[in-house]
Amino acid sequence: MFIRAYLRASTIEQDAQRARQHLADFAGQHNVAIAAWYVENASGASANRGELRRLLEDAHAGDVILVEAIDRLSRLDRDDWRELRAQLDAKGLRVVALDLPTSHLALSPAGADDFTARVLDAVNGMMLDTLAAVARKDYEDRRRRQRQGIEKAKGEGKYQGRQKDTARRQRIDALLKSRHANGRGYSIREVASIIGCSTNTVKAVKRDGP
Repeated sequence: MFIRAYLRASTIEQDAQRARQHLADFAGQHNVAIAAWYVENASGASANRGELRRLLEDAHAGDVILVEAIDRLSRLDRDDWRELRAQLDAKGLRVVALDLPTSHLALSPAGADDFTARVLDAVNGMMLDTLAAVARKDYEDRRRRQRQGIEKAKGEGKYQGRQKDTARRQRIDALLKSRHANGRGYSIREVASIIGCSTNTVKAVKRDGP
């Protein structure tokens, strides 16, 4: 069984690696190992995600895609979700999500007879579609509330657009310019770990300044 873990965060300000240990612990509890990791910062509402495309290109029939939650895999609209589902089905892939307990049986294929496994596959397919629809609705509701908040702020003359976290960017910049006791500079990954942000955020500060 080849397990491919997929980690996603929506923006470069978020840490896509946040759930990595959670997934690794989950796999360990089921006595399986994660063979490949795919990590990216991209909106789940976009079908154009490089790491997800790479995962689908790499995968073979019988592989498992492991995600923390279905909304990490998809916040797609109906048509894009149908296309993604068709790709998953065509390649014979199974999705295991920590928030979908019935999907966990895929990690123990010998744990059910053929009839039970087929029934669970059908149930999981239905639940997968349902959770994907819920994730999309949550995305649309949040976007609508955001637009309403912006319109209200504009009407009150208070809207200033999205603001950078200047203090954090300054701390990142300072660390990038600092040195270890041995004179070696801090790596991007070290800075991200110390600050508690994504490596993409550190790269953006290194490129654009604080």
